[in-house]
Amino acid sequence: MLANYLIGLREGLEAALVVGILVAYVVKVGRRDVLPRLWLGVGVAVALSLGIGAVLTFGTYGLTFQAQEIIGGGLSIVAVGFVTWMVFWMARTARGLRGELESGLERALAGGAWAVVALAFLSVGREGIETALFVWATVQSTGGGTTPLIGAVLGILTAVAIQLAIYRGVVRLDVARFFRVTGYFLVVVAAGVLAYGVGDLQEASVLPGRASLAFDVSAAVPPTSWYGTLLQGLVNFTPTPSWLQVVVWVAYLAVVVPLFVRATRRRRPGITDGTDASVPRGASVPSTTPSPRTAGASR
Repeated sequence: MLANYLIGLREGLEAALVVGILVAYVVKVGRRDVLPRLWLGVGVAVALSLGIGAVLTFGTYGLTFQAQEIIGGGLSIVAVGFVTWMVFWMARTARGLRGELESGLERALAGGAWAVVALAFLSVGREGIETALFVWATVQSTGGGTTPLIGAVLGILTAVAIQLAIYRGVVRLDVARFFRVTGYFLVVVAAGVLAYGVGDLQEASVLPGRASLAFDVSAAVPPTSWYGTLLQGLVNFTPTPSWLQVVVWVAYLAVVVPLFVRATRRRRPGITDGTDASVPRGASVPSTTPSPRTAGASR
């Protein structure tokens, strides 16, 4: 539950920050008339994410065991790819996210109503689809049940509450540091999901070596014990992994962790934080992008 809570918190905060930046910019430039279109795009993105989650959860019912394992393993690997890409993308753009979104929204405002809807949909939908895939994969890897889902929902609700507090100026958040720290956590969780996906494909006989166990510590760490459940929920630990699962887990961390460390260190020095969203309602939001009125005057 804790792992899914943190996943929901991070991914929910990404989406909430995006929405907060878009809303603040619309208010700043005096275009409150486009807020309904903005919320329409957000609503469609949320509905699509929930729909994808429902299809992933209920779409495999009635399939053979082998088909379920192939789908589960394949989608788990896809989810890891999504999350890995998003972790590096956020490490690269976290400090300049506001400027990027404001620039896109300015172009959308000039493009008409549907351009605003599309921008909100794409900005939030990207986070929502990633969250649906990754939460589904982690729920499957921990044996299903409602507890992991409750954790993810609580994390998302916490993210919404934090963003409301940020928007009202109640709290300040070092966004770059938050995403850097949680990025390390997601990388470890993703390694476990990847190993789980490989195990599913081995169960379906798509990959060999399921019977070749690297170790068996089920006597020392029973899966039903509180600490076994905790390890499984946090890092997708399994007491009986195959050699291929261990190799994949180690290889993923050996490649991704150093690259992520380098990416975050390279971006830290001399960069102004453009994602500090602690701006009271109605206050001016700094922007390096000229407003449409100013741009028109300069022409």
